[in-house]
Amino acid sequence: MKAREHNGNITTYNSLPETWNGSDGHIMNFRNASTEVVEAEGFFDVQNPDDYDGRIHDLTDLTFDSEDNVFVYTKEDKTWSETLAELKASKITSLKSIYNSKLSKTDWIIVRDSELGNTTEQSVKDSRAALRTECATKESEINALTSKANVITYQLPNFNV
Repeated sequence: MKAREHNGNITTYNSLPETWNGSDGHIMNFRNASTEVVEAEGFFDVQNPDDYDGRIHDLTDLTFDSEDNVFVYTKEDKTWSETLAELKASKITSLKSIYNSKLSKTDWIIVRDSELGNTTEQSVKDSRAALRTECATKESEINALTSKANVITYQLPNFNV
């Protein structure tokens, strides 16, 4: 992304224009112009702050950093209408849903063995017990979090990978 300041207003560009009426005349194929030409026309890269995380920050003002010749957004911490407890409850609901889905893959074995009076293989029981223990551990981790941002950024497991 590029940006350009003109008459005190900053305009951002997802891509450079194909043509440009430049300071030295009309520039064809401006999109493929050299960095020197593009910057001479006032177009510079746009950067997010180094520690920006879209889950917990909003981008606000765009300013030009003349030292690094880039436009840089400032960031602002997001605010949430939910309480810390509500965010935790929502995250825990998602967590339990993930583990329920993982457990459901072997539910048929438990039901079959129960109906037929068979003994379920210990490896299946152990695997299911390990999933429940892991889920309980992660639930405790979530409950121990002390800020909304930490709850929002807490990484839930992804068993689809």
